[in-house]
Amino acid sequence: MLKILTALSLVAVPPQADLALPEPTGPLPVGTTDLHLVDESRPDPWNPEADRRELMVTLWYPARRDSGERARYLSPQESAAVLAPYRDVPPDALTRVRTHAGRGAAVRAGRHPLVVLSPGFTFPRATLTSLGEDLASRGYLVAAVEHTYESVATTFPDGRTTSCLACVPGQDGAVVAAGRAADVSFVLDELTAARWGRSVDRSRIAVAGHSMGGNSAAAVLAKDRRIKAGANLDGTFIPPVERLDRPFLLIGSPRTHAWDGSDDSWKKSWAHLKGPKKWITIAGTDHSAFVDYAVLRPPLGIPAQELDGARALRITRDHLAAFLDRHLRGRKTPVPAYPEVVDQGRKAAAFSSAH
Repeated sequence: MLKILTALSLVAVPPQADLALPEPTGPLPVGTTDLHLVDESRPDPWNPEADRRELMVTLWYPARRDSGERARYLSPQESAAVLAPYRDVPPDALTRVRTHAGRGAAVRAGRHPLVVLSPGFTFPRATLTSLGEDLASRGYLVAAVEHTYESVATTFPDGRTTSCLACVPGQDGAVVAAGRAADVSFVLDELTAARWGRSVDRSRIAVAGHSMGGNSAAAVLAKDRRIKAGANLDGTFIPPVERLDRPFLLIGSPRTHAWDGSDDSWKKSWAHLKGPKKWITIAGTDHSAFVDYAVLRPPLGIPAQELDGARALRITRDHLAAFLDRHLRGRKTPVPAYPEVVDQGRKAAAFSSAH
């Protein structure tokens, strides 16, 4: 949460502030479960005392029926770590976020396209819940990966809670992205085998991420041919993309990721995205408006984006789902003509034609 956890003046927050995520928009009920995966083939890149890489993964999937308790958003330890900079916000506030997936609900029969989600640096995987639940309600199996020691806190099934060992000044984003690419490939190995293998369509896999997770999406696409499409939500490319030959979606805030925005890594990468591609910005957004913080910050008194949070998420979810539908399913899913959306790809094409 490098972009939002800053020294801000906050208003007092009611102890029981209403913290609800927007409902999924698809027709299917959603189930969820958490997986504890262990990669015995490699040591942890951040913890020198760990000779294996442990990961927590949250799955959302189309369920047979709407059943099971609603899933918990964050553990008390995770919530306290996220909210530590905000003295006026109850440390357990994020344990009360209302989600929409039934824990342990039976998965819908058949093989489903798989989307792997990667969160921003220091962001818990839970911040991708709105995206995950929505895609699952549209028929996707979704896996959000917690990149251990890169989140402010990660709670494991045995009660351990790890901190962000990777959070050091001058951390190399390219090194982080390379490690995340290895995490995602391992998760794909696990999900396409054993229990979940019967529910995954191996020919239809995509990866999407927010911030560092979006940068990592490009890194894993470059390494793993199983992945057919990718998406970057407001993440700087470190370094700029040299070549990608599969479909790629860019969604960002205009301040940083418009054609003339402050981050030129998308501009430098655009010509090197050789597959089908799309680049849009959403007016009134900031860096965290593409994930759950869009709707969770206002009721907690944390300054947020100008655009209504639910609308920011709706636009993001609609464009992401339509892109995945087109390139994983061969479907043309209509998207409303949101006035906040600007097609930066057209600006890029016009610039190239003029030069």
